[in-house]
Amino acid sequence: MKNVMWVGRCRRGNVRNSGNGHPRGDFKTPLSPAGPVWRNGFKLASVTPMSIIDILAGIEEVEPTPILVAPHPVLRQKARAVAEEDMTQIRAALPGMFSAMYKAPGIGLAAPQVGLSLRLIIIDLADRSKEESPAPLVLINPEILETSETTSPRQEGCLSLPNQFAEVERPDVVKVRYLDLNGSVVEREEDGLLGTCIQHEIDHLEGKLFVDHLTTLKRNMIMRRLNKEQKRRH
Repeated sequence: MKNVMWVGRCRRGNVRNSGNGHPRGDFKTPLSPAGPVWRNGFKLASVTPMSIIDILAGIEEVEPTPILVAPHPVLRQKARAVAEEDMTQIRAALPGMFSAMYKAPGIGLAAPQVGLSLRLIIIDLADRSKEESPAPLVLINPEILETSETTSPRQEGCLSLPNQFAEVERPDVVKVRYLDLNGSVVEREEDGLLGTCIQHEIDHLEGKLFVDHLTTLKRNMIMRRLNKEQKRRH
């Protein structure tokens, strides 16, 4: 495959390298491969390069895009794949998305959370309160290729469910493929907080929230609590 960059990290014992750059081992294939949706995304390779440095220039002065709160219907829609003609809109949307994520504060945001039903997510795990250098990621048309058989719980929250948290069980390691801002194809393996964040944000593109991984009882409790808090605010 042309223009594929391997930038992943194999840090756990259940991820092994086969010797040709492709991982093997205790992975399982996701239930819903993207198929033709992904192939259509390769057209983005012809877009004009876009720099994350330019996007973040003067970010402190950028007005944050309002973040939708559940149960807004857009959060339950399956987002469509980004096409070449969407890139102008994405260029315009990214500064407001990053501003919203940083000021919330949060570490990840999916386009549907700001009312843009496109397969686009942004992530930055840097702790700005500790003056860590920004480490922004932009993932266009991301898809999960494989996940590890082993899973672990991690407490999760969501900017679309403010002040609500719960432990969610997810695969320890995830292999993901996406397009970067230049239209290059990237494949990487991640674990830890970044691996969890990638899975969480891709869920948004499928119209799923982290509470959907909980029992019905726990999910209903969180949604009722969120509804009460939102009513008090308004």
